[in-house]
Amino acid sequence: MKEKSHAHELLGKLETYIQNLPSALEIRKSPEELYDPITYILSLDGKRIRPLLSLLAYGIYKPNPAEILSQAAAVEVFHNFTLMHDDIMDDAPLRRGKDSVHVKWNKNVAILSGDVMLVKAYDLLLPTEADKLGEVIRLFNKTAAEVCEGQQFDMNFESLGSVHEDEYLDMIRLKTAVLLGFALQLGALLAGAEKEDAQKLYDFGMNIGVGFQLKDDLLDVFADQEKFGKQVGGDIISNKKTFLLIKALELAKGQDAEDLNFWLSQRDFDKDQKVKAVRAIYENLGIKALAESKMNSYFEAGFAQYDAIHFKNEDYFLELKKITQDLIHREK
Repeated sequence: MKEKSHAHELLGKLETYIQNLPSALEIRKSPEELYDPITYILSLDGKRIRPLLSLLAYGIYKPNPAEILSQAAAVEVFHNFTLMHDDIMDDAPLRRGKDSVHVKWNKNVAILSGDVMLVKAYDLLLPTEADKLGEVIRLFNKTAAEVCEGQQFDMNFESLGSVHEDEYLDMIRLKTAVLLGFALQLGALLAGAEKEDAQKLYDFGMNIGVGFQLKDDLLDVFADQEKFGKQVGGDIISNKKTFLLIKALELAKGQDAEDLNFWLSQRDFDKDQKVKAVRAIYENLGIKALAESKMNSYFEAGFAQYDAIHFKNEDYFLELKKITQDLIHREK
């Protein structure tokens, strides 16, 4: 029988821990409109990637990562808090295939319930050793503020006529990558790693996180529909200012520019026709290759940082690297 990986075992423990959080966090039954949404969103089918990164990073330096299940869960609770509020701002009807909290209840409930989730995330950080707690809270606060900055930039982009490539990359660094970096840094710090190595893990997470978002941009346009699991071309349909669109607007000339601006200006259109037409423009301009090159530059920089860290437990070190590589090569 094949031996279970560390990640597989930790995911099982993590899932059990998260599903038991309502009682551990003293999430009361009343008022039910405040507390039920927390149990609801945490019960949806999340991948738990961020808390798993914390646990594996801890395992690189110290045995028994299950000792920090509480702090790892704090990362997941915070992540779900941001999703709850993002869904309101994006008016997203679904989350992981189920009704978003603001749809199942209402927007005011989702705002207030999300606020409580943020408070509970702090509760989950409290078991941290006293000599490390201040630094953990400082880094958590910095990360939380940056995630909000990224979300605001993303909303700002919706009304801007143009967005520069560097502005977009900085936005996804803040909105997506900093939490991955923090998750890894948290695990390392709790395990007593040298600050230099914890910083390299943070930088690794930052670079991988930006690469992941660029991968999502590519998949949204060029993925195999059967493997992707949702509508291909959603970003094109909504005129979302992704790396691909930003580069296309920068490079398009003549007929390509005319056609692209036509589709961006349309308010009533056939969705499949628009996706097909804009994808053809991207192909004419070599946008896919440009996006892949930019994505790979972030992945390469990340793994260079990762390979330079000092580690104590090679099996965790190699497993964390493999999991990250598997995510990079995903098709959905």
